[in-house]
Amino acid sequence: MEHATFGAGCFWCVEAVFQNLKGVEKVVSGYAGGRIKNPTYREVCSGMTGHAEVIDITFDPAIISYEELLEIFFKTHDPTTLNRQGADTGTQYRSVIYYHSDEQKQLAEQWKKKLNDNHAFPNPIVTEITAAPEFYPAEDYHQNYFNLHGHEPYCQFVARPKVEKVKQLFGEKLRAGVA
Repeated sequence: MEHATFGAGCFWCVEAVFQNLKGVEKVVSGYAGGRIKNPTYREVCSGMTGHAEVIDITFDPAIISYEELLEIFFKTHDPTTLNRQGADTGTQYRSVIYYHSDEQKQLAEQWKKKLNDNHAFPNPIVTEITAAPEFYPAEDYHQNYFNLHGHEPYCQFVARPKVEKVKQLFGEKLRAGVA
């Protein structure tokens, strides 16, 4: 098993995007990239910790590759907006790839360059690519959030469209039984 750590806005949305993919064993919402140990959600939301809301993915590279995860990452959020995704603003919502190996670093940089060179987005990609710092799991009530609270307005209007996009673009990569 390998790890991938991505930040692409609110971790509830990012978790929902990746957790039903074949080969993804576990997705944990949490915080990384900041200055304090064991931050709380309230501290991270203050914008004063330097942490980003991220997900840590445990995946089987024999079933889903890191490159496939990168493709899904870039196609399910706006990597051109600095410290923002939709209405969620602040450094905690930055687009970030925390790599766990030289190979992950190289692949992430290649994807970013290729997308920029091909003008895949109207503006340049601002996604930060940096070595994985210590990861701090978020509080229990943030885990599996979309599956437990999908009926709530935020999930309906922000997370659900991302989940639907994954189904539309990457349906063949979903686990059996995911509707």
